Amino acid sequence: MIAHRPYRVLIVDDSALIRRILAEGIERSPDLEVAGFASNGEQATELLATLTPDVITLDLEMPGMDGLTFLRSYLRKRPIPTVVISSATNGNNNMAIQAVEAGAVDIISKPRLNANAGLAVMMSDVCARIVAAAKSRPRLGHVRTEFSRSIAPLAPSAAMNWVFAIGASTGGIQALSQELPKFPAGSPPIVLVQHMPEGFTRSFANRMDMICPMDVVEAQDGDQIRPGCIYVAPGGDRHMIVERQAGTFRARLINGDPVCYSRPSVDVLFQSVAQHCGRRTVASLLTGMGRDGADGMMAIRRSGGATFAQNKETCVVFGMPSVAQKIGAAQHMVPLDEVAQRMMQAVGTRQRIPGDQT
Repeated sequence: MIAHRPYRVLIVDDSALIRRILAEGIERSPDLEVAGFASNGEQATELLATLTPDVITLDLEMPGMDGLTFLRSYLRKRPIPTVVISSATNGNNNMAIQAVEAGAVDIISKPRLNANAGLAVMMSDVCARIVAAAKSRPRLGHVRTEFSRSIAPLAPSAAMNWVFAIGASTGGIQALSQELPKFPAGSPPIVLVQHMPEGFTRSFANRMDMICPMDVVEAQDGDQIRPGCIYVAPGGDRHMIVERQAGTFRARLINGDPVCYSRPSVDVLFQSVAQHCGRRTVASLLTGMGRDGADGMMAIRRSGGATFAQNKETCVVFGMPSVAQKIGAAQHMVPLDEVAQRMMQAVGTRQRIPGDQT
């Protein structure tokens, strides 16, 4: 068996300390090696004339050419998988969302210098995400600037008591930026987990609210889940679930350990939707590394809900959908550009429950 050579990483960050922390973590990974360093976009552009990195880690706020400008300058010529490593405290959240929409594969929070013993664990996760990005197939972004009217809206009565549930991870921001604007206003409510660092989910929700016919909000504990609204699970230290209270659905944010290394977890959300919404659920699992969401999707299918997963050909990372397919949780594997349409078409249909002979 021939061992794969380590993936070569170009580190672009204006902080010498962050460059050193990233380099030390990368050099400890058997799957990665440092190809070079740059402190701004101009230096990185010069390096790309001679370097052939497999993946780039990219800061955004840098002197001279910023990270977003640099990303846009090379990605269409050389689609190098790129991981944005950014901070949620310095005002560049929206720039990070735009970078991923443009084709960056993932967003990672900058290592916290006060993490002490937790820094090694954090860098282990960072390296795993960089490896996943290096294996990915970047998709050049196209963000809709006007509302889509390609899908016919449902009658208001048809959307009542139905819930859409969506889970995504690596590559998901770009995928969601393509599909969420297709849902007409008045569609069944969408509850959504997109793996994203704390502090970025609100910017993501605000960004989606500008390009979607549906209202898009970062969920708050106790929100009533209403048709025509998309509820994004906040990044951080709580899971989001759906509960039925007095005849209405509500979003709840609950404490709990990470599930599938994730918090919020798609599995936790999907399990709650299966329990409380049952056969009036339509769920989709999109691009992402790992297996989060597959078991929860199986619970939705067993409860009579309709289940879809993004196919391999259109995934940036065919991880989560692949597991859902293997365990039989996904009834249908569909191209990304059909996800919204297929979910809308599933409303009102009766699904066959695995093992049900009737």
